[in-house]
Amino acid sequence: MSIKVIARQTLQKIGKYVDTYRYVMQTQLYNTLSQKKVIQEASLRSGIQKGALNAAWEAIGEVIKAWATEGHSVAVPGLGTMRFGVRASSVADVEDVSAKLITSRRVIFTPSVDIKNELKDTGINITCYDKDGKLVKQVSSKDEAEVEDNENAGDAENGGTENGGGTENGGSTENGGSTDNGGGTENSGSTDNGGGDNGDDDGVSLG
Repeated sequence: MSIKVIARQTLQKIGKYVDTYRYVMQTQLYNTLSQKKVIQEASLRSGIQKGALNAAWEAIGEVIKAWATEGHSVAVPGLGTMRFGVRASSVADVEDVSAKLITSRRVIFTPSVDIKNELKDTGINITCYDKDGKLVKQVSSKDEAEVEDNENAGDAENGGTENGGGTENGGSTENGGSTDNGGGTENSGSTDNGGGDNGDDDGVSLG
């Protein structure tokens, strides 16, 4: 098994490399597995009837929602833990503290050690395409990068984000944020100076 990555030559719109072409990497997603498909596969692997698995799945989901809303960090079987949190701006005066400071509500997932090790041990396959869509290179390798999660992805009192903001020199592209060395993310656009999700210099994450 390996993580499939596409490196596509893309014109940079902003940032350090504006108006130049850079190879931007994004993981390749095939599709989203439905609950029905997951239950079917789990039934085949465990020998447990699909009806029983489906009932357990639904019950676990209800328990996670109920306990997370009460402030608990709840175990997600075989995957890690999940909790609710918020992102908010900071103020100097206690009189200014109010719900208006909260800029977003968040779902925070922390993967288990086993899941992180699985990700760390998974190889990388990179397919490179030039700006005309022509295949120009294929690479298979293992990197030594750390496994990032919500708990260690740069959360800081003065503008850090738990989900990882942009990189120091990476200009954004039309289809995702690029990094200084061409690494991209699928959903989070990077900024010129590594700003967080909301761009608040005084934003903090709570919970």
